[in-house]
Amino acid sequence: MTTELTEITVIGGDKTGLIARVTTLLFERGINIEDLDQAVRDGLFRMSMRVDTSEISTDPDELREALSELGRELGVEIQVRFPSDRETRRIAVCVTKESHCLETLLEAADAGELDVEVGAVIGNRGKLRDLAESYDVPFYDVGDGKGSPDEDRMLDILAEHDVDLIVLARYMRILGPKIVFRYEDRIINIHPSLLPAFPGAAAYRQAKEEGVRIAGVTAHYVTTDLDQGPIITQRAFDVPDDALIDEIKARGQPLEAEALLEAVEMHLDDAVAVHRGRTSLRDEADPSDYQLGLSKEAQKANPTEPVDGDIEKSDAPTLAND
Repeated sequence: MTTELTEITVIGGDKTGLIARVTTLLFERGINIEDLDQAVRDGLFRMSMRVDTSEISTDPDELREALSELGRELGVEIQVRFPSDRETRRIAVCVTKESHCLETLLEAADAGELDVEVGAVIGNRGKLRDLAESYDVPFYDVGDGKGSPDEDRMLDILAEHDVDLIVLARYMRILGPKIVFRYEDRIINIHPSLLPAFPGAAAYRQAKEEGVRIAGVTAHYVTTDLDQGPIITQRAFDVPDDALIDEIKARGQPLEAEALLEAVEMHLDDAVAVHRGRTSLRDEADPSDYQLGLSKEAQKANPTEPVDGDIEKSDAPTLAND
């Protein structure tokens, strides 16, 4: 029997017996829980499950309604995403001021290189409205004039456009748990460093101050822990001696757009799986379809043999604590 993994997310206040009520409802309908995780952030409780509904003993609509009714009774929100629900190929792109990542995504979607519909562009500032609307994509400014976003409004927009994936294209605000918990493993961010190095703000400045010789960018899934989500793709570049921050940024920006585009493509291809904070290619995915990290040319410079194996035993130094 083929496994059909359905995603169930519970969000709300932490209630005694909540987990037992949900899992009992699933057990009574012949549904096996494959994975369960829970967290609390800023007073908001989240439980996410992946369950096997291949041998479900009820109609999927009945299960959805039963969970919704239980959610109303417990005062929590319960979302259900069956495998068929994940066929939606509509994204929302969140932006602030920088245009390079947004423009790359819009161009790829418009040219058919990225098989997706950009349903909305959401900004905490209005600077990129003209760019979005030039591609006939609606733009929503959810900022308060100082850049602080209205996340309740964001959630309404995401629901209105039936968005399956959120892409943070140099969106310079931290998403709160009310969004992250509802779109777990469905938010991709691009960060201008080789994470886990230099998380947080001003990553290129951090790289400059530390005097790195190699810098890079990382596309990763978003969690409630800043810049610590599962890594999808990375790109690296040389930093010239005494390079200015603007020079480092100029080298990084094209790679930001490239890595982000590939990460979105991998997500849409269902080529990447997330497990315990790490990503891996699914068995059916072809690694040659994606760059992931270094280019093929750079990979040729990688060492292919261990050094220690070539050292004669008699020549090796003897260490008391070795």
